[in-house]
Amino acid sequence: MRIEVSPYDPAWPKHFADIKATLEAALNHVQIVAIEHVGSTSVPDLPAKPIIDIDIIVTRNNLPAVITALTTPVVGGEYKGEWGIPGRHAFCAPHLLPARNLYVCVEGCLALRNHLSVRDVLRVDEGLRVEYGDLKLKLAEREWADDDIGAQGYTRAKNEVLGRILEKAGLAEWERKEIEEVQ
Repeated sequence: MRIEVSPYDPAWPKHFADIKATLEAALNHVQIVAIEHVGSTSVPDLPAKPIIDIDIIVTRNNLPAVITALTTPVVGGEYKGEWGIPGRHAFCAPHLLPARNLYVCVEGCLALRNHLSVRDVLRVDEGLRVEYGDLKLKLAEREWADDDIGAQGYTRAKNEVLGRILEKAGLAEWERKEIEEVQ
């Protein structure tokens, strides 16, 4: 299988804004910290898989209520748990368009700091943004196993440059290693 990586689409921020509005309406009775557009679609001029990545940031105390509010076919879809990444709770809703990865992240957890750090560094560092984008496009030309192992291979092939991005963001070596291990 090939991983689909598209040139930057200026519609991605609008897609995020629309999804965010739906999420805010569904969560209007629950306290959240923020809803953030993360992942490559959140970085102008960066090629990306055309999937909007969203982190809903919550305090640990509000986590159960947010998960309950999102577990509907119209809003978040099916709750999948942490998938081995502490503090990051995933939802799956393949029927919702535009395509999205929805996560509820506990405020301050390493997974959230990873997402925000990569986004923030790539938004301001053109050199790393170009390098990372070129790597993603190159990897998209390869054939990958048609299973989770193939998707993991694509992710792991980006670890070296992601490690430098996270180092620039100020994450400690132990944090970068932990992130790399769960990729």
